[in-house]
Amino acid sequence: MIDSQNKKISTKAEQINESVIREMTRVALQYGAVNLAQGFPDFSCPRELKRAACEAIEEDINQYAITWGDRAFRHAIAEKVNWYLGLAVDPERQITVTCGSTEAMVATMLATVNPGDEIIVFEPYYENYGPDAIIASAKPRYVKLHPPDWTFDETELRQAFNNNTKAIIINTPHNPTGKVFSDEELTLIAELCQQWDVLAFTDEIYEHILYDETKHVAIATLPGMEERTVTINGLSKTYSVTGWRVGYILANPQLTSAIRKIHDFLTVGAPAPLQRAGVAAMQLPVSYYQDLAASYREKRDTLLQTLDELEISYYVPKGAYYVLANIARFGYKSDLEFTYHLIKDIGVAVVPGSSFFSRSEQGHSFIRFCFSKKTETLLAARDRLLKLYK
Repeated sequence: MIDSQNKKISTKAEQINESVIREMTRVALQYGAVNLAQGFPDFSCPRELKRAACEAIEEDINQYAITWGDRAFRHAIAEKVNWYLGLAVDPERQITVTCGSTEAMVATMLATVNPGDEIIVFEPYYENYGPDAIIASAKPRYVKLHPPDWTFDETELRQAFNNNTKAIIINTPHNPTGKVFSDEELTLIAELCQQWDVLAFTDEIYEHILYDETKHVAIATLPGMEERTVTINGLSKTYSVTGWRVGYILANPQLTSAIRKIHDFLTVGAPAPLQRAGVAAMQLPVSYYQDLAASYREKRDTLLQTLDELEISYYVPKGAYYVLANIARFGYKSDLEFTYHLIKDIGVAVVPGSSFFSRSEQGHSFIRFCFSKKTETLLAARDRLLKLYK
């Protein structure tokens, strides 16, 4: 007998699992665990942004913005990108505002990728990239990042490029490892993109969260790359407004035209008053970003001190706000088993490492901690984690 229910489900949906990161938040709420899983701050966003959002609503900026983004916001983005990255971007022809960087990546793929095209993905990777490729009918081709520095093997990367390669995804600073791609690494990637006529999709959402004098380099600024790079970013992480869902895309006019059409029919547009409030975010002084990095450095070091106390080995992040830790010595069968032990019995939620790998067994020795939290939250997690030794 034919299962009529299965006939109603697409093959794409059957290939995609629920987000493990978002699931961990729900499980954390169920058990009252301290949430060091999902990457959202538990502290306030800048006061200027709150005021700007309230003022926008009071000024009746409550209807649709232009589908590719509020004009004032696009121009503010262009000005900020110019002073920070040194890129001259036309706000009328090269910027698309989206519902977060999540939609930005999907819209970019749907606008540029044909069924069967290959997309190179560095592994471990942010969990959305695999499903994004499936939604776009693309074939992900994984290239390993090797600990402890999470570097890639040049030979393996060169072999990944071929005539079917449409794009490569670069996430820097990197989630979940905290790696920041170096000039040398990006130069090699740029060389290969030009040799094989490949696009670069760059997720730079953590561009200002950097440690230990590490510098962020946008691959679009390298010779020959501005025209073939789609730079993805948003307000969520830098300005502590993950719930606003305001992202943006920088690309050449031809790519932007295609991306805007897909974006229009995916979501029409991001929330209009929050886009207008984004102008205030783009106009914050340089000191804001300096203070942001310093604050996150303190949070990082607080968490690392806890892991040192627990004798849990980890990889020191150079950017973003996550720590990937190695749990092999605890002797659990899998990262998922250990994660549920932490949530249910210890009271701390983390993300199992397998969600960042194409084959789950590759991540069984890892868990990811998020430290975009108040100091008191991190210390409360420490007190609970000490129960691992009781």
